[in-house]
Amino acid sequence: MREIFAGMPWWVKWIAVPVLALVVFGGLITSLVTFVVGVLFKVLLFVALVAGLVFVVRKFMSSSESSRGDW
Repeated sequence: MREIFAGMPWWVKWIAVPVLALVVFGGLITSLVTFVVGVLFKVLLFVALVAGLVFVVRKFMSSSESSRGDW
């Protein structure tokens, strides 16, 4: 691979080739990034919902235990 780029100017290796890669694989890269961000968002949403559920259940259980002592 080095032999191919040996006689080329620097801008071919550092500008033209990455731009061509983005043009060719841009849709694939975009879909992968979108998928990863979507999965991370769903994981964070799930964690937040579980934490909220645990908070509500503990709050309810502690209030019901303290009201039992009043009887």
